[in-house]
Amino acid sequence: MALLSKKDTKLITDPLADNNPITIQVLGICSALAITAQLKASIVMALSVMAVLAIGNVVISLMRNIIPSKIRIIVQLVVVAALVIIVDQVLKAFSYELSKTLSVFVGLIITNCIIMGRFEAFALANGPWRSFLDGIGNAAGYGLILVIVGFFRELLGSGTLLGFKVLGDPIEKTGLYAIGYENNGFMLLSPMALIVVGIIIWVQRSRNEALVEDH
Repeated sequence: MALLSKKDTKLITDPLADNNPITIQVLGICSALAITAQLKASIVMALSVMAVLAIGNVVISLMRNIIPSKIRIIVQLVVVAALVIIVDQVLKAFSYELSKTLSVFVGLIITNCIIMGRFEAFALANGPWRSFLDGIGNAAGYGLILVIVGFFRELLGSGTLLGFKVLGDPIEKTGLYAIGYENNGFMLLSPMALIVVGIIIWVQRSRNEALVEDH
């Protein structure tokens, strides 16, 4: 017997492409703009959101039959806030410098539209296992865009990836810098993240015309 049915598999695969939280649902844009100047920060933020969303979905799903409808939003906020505090403390304990780089943006996971949206739209209506898969899938879709944007912004803006110089040394003029290449400082500015996301959206819709909205 397969571990995942076709419906369960789609919970993971759909958010990676045709129902991506950022490029299709247009959620979680703020952090995509703010923390993607470095690939490492993008990866850590993606993993943080995945942990919060997957575990949070399971907790909300387990409590779905006992949460009074009038206070469900408050309960959801308490759950996600508790998980974010745990993630923040783990980052401070094991990667303090990176936690300072992410700073307030880890705390803002609490208000991430993707998380609250999946709690409300999925976890409250489905069992723990499917809610867990939904959390993993949507967080993976979110993280995929963050990593792609972070990859190009750090590579073209700093000439590095994960802090390693991959295009050469701009001071000693080695590698590409020896033939006159210069880093594009604009790539490190938040507006360039929006442009990169826009290019991803354009590529995605050009490959799948079903995603193009009718006017």
